[in-house]
Amino acid sequence: MPAQDVREEPADGAHVTGNARRRLLFSLMLNNFVLLALYCGVLGVLLPNQIAALDPANKAANLAILFAITSVFSTLTTPIAGAFSDRTRSRWGRRTPWIAAGALVGAACLFGVSFMTTFVSITVIWVMASIALNSMQPALTTVVADRFSVKNRGIAGGFVGAGMTAGVAAGPFIAGRLANQMVLAYGVFALAIAVTCVAFVLVNREKPSLDDVPREKFRLGEFLHGFWEPLKSHDFAWAFAGRFVIYMGYQGIATYLLYILMDYIKLSNDDANIMIGNLASVTFVFVVIASLGGGYLSDWMQRRKPFVFIASLFMTAAMIVPLIMPNIQGMYIYAALIGIGYGAFMSIDLALMTQVLPKTERGDNGKDLGVLTTAVNIPQIISPPMAAILLGIFNGNYQVLFIAAVIFVGLGSFCVLPIRTVR
Repeated sequence: MPAQDVREEPADGAHVTGNARRRLLFSLMLNNFVLLALYCGVLGVLLPNQIAALDPANKAANLAILFAITSVFSTLTTPIAGAFSDRTRSRWGRRTPWIAAGALVGAACLFGVSFMTTFVSITVIWVMASIALNSMQPALTTVVADRFSVKNRGIAGGFVGAGMTAGVAAGPFIAGRLANQMVLAYGVFALAIAVTCVAFVLVNREKPSLDDVPREKFRLGEFLHGFWEPLKSHDFAWAFAGRFVIYMGYQGIATYLLYILMDYIKLSNDDANIMIGNLASVTFVFVVIASLGGGYLSDWMQRRKPFVFIASLFMTAAMIVPLIMPNIQGMYIYAALIGIGYGAFMSIDLALMTQVLPKTERGDNGKDLGVLTTAVNIPQIISPPMAAILLGIFNGNYQVLFIAAVIFVGLGSFCVLPIRTVR
């Protein structure tokens, strides 16, 4: 695929500069920090604790069912919401209505989860929260492609990646400390996402989209076909495959980390919740350094692929350590290495994603980045039940999850190499 077929500029030409760019960078970092803290705190700590309290004997299977159901809706919601945000025409812009509405509805549903007392009710209300939050997420992600030039997307990705990976660390830390106060824990995350997203759209005003390219008449067949269209692009397909395979490995460990600490490292429930926070603190330091440093170096060298490849190798090394050292010390080393690898991967992979978007005249950034996001969401459907099946086959031996993660992440690191239009 020739280089000129990749979209180099945002659809609306609204590059930010000066103070507006700095403000947007820090706003993106804060919002992605809160969003990922929410996801990881809820998915990694609060929901597993609620599920375990309901039925301790079947906690792994029930958690896998909940995550699989949620991920189906998340996978469908993300590209659809992204596509509709591309088509939105309003005096507030294309992305703003989705960011604000998704955050407010998601926050209300999230807080409602804390009052649920059955598996079915927890699942239903959390799915509603997930749909709302996943309607907001592609619009927020697309801001990078909409408002930053290609040469600045590494540092933009670095700020986003620093926020996201710091959220990955902070979410379990906060949730672990509040796990015995569910209403307060869910309330903290709900209030944080509502406040930060409303502040984001007020501080970083989007230009009106009323005069954008005229919206095409909606035709269901063409609309649905549009989700498959970008996967015909060589570079887009390889980027999708790499992200998919890497998250297949990463998600299995992230989903069951609480149970790994309890059943593999042999900690009590209370100690495991505290340990998640301690590991998150270690990860936090390394993700911030790796995200910001990697993004800056990637822009300076104008290289994406080597950084993504090396970051993936760090993630692979992290998965190996608990196999060799199945103890607290090994988990601390895991936390440091995963911080370096995941932090650099998240920041530079985002910049790479924006540069493999197929060129169109319609301005499909939201839809295409939504499709790429399904490379994260689909593993959330497949990985937890796959992990539960592996644990069943191997009599609850959590080593098998680390072995599977090493294979997936190791293979995924090589998928970036065939990409042609990004160096």
